[in-house]
Amino acid sequence: MGQLNIKDDELIAKAKRLAERRGTTTTGALRLALDEALARDEAEIARRIAAIRAISEEASKHVLPGRTSDHSDLYDEHGAPK
Repeated sequence: MGQLNIKDDELIAKAKRLAERRGTTTTGALRLALDEALARDEAEIARRIAAIRAISEEASKHVLPGRTSDHSDLYDEHGAPK
């Protein structure tokens, strides 16, 4: 694949420190850090989706049977309110 050229001395130092702590290479440390960050992001996205679904399920309990979201009776053929 491609090459990543990092010119940030502080980032390089942090990658080396993490690599030393984890007993891996700087590439391995960066891979690990990115994998962990992506996993946290994916978990947060899943949590938000679950929360939205729960809200949707709760809201659907308040819709009367036979009701639809069709509001065409409120607008004329040009889309203007009647």
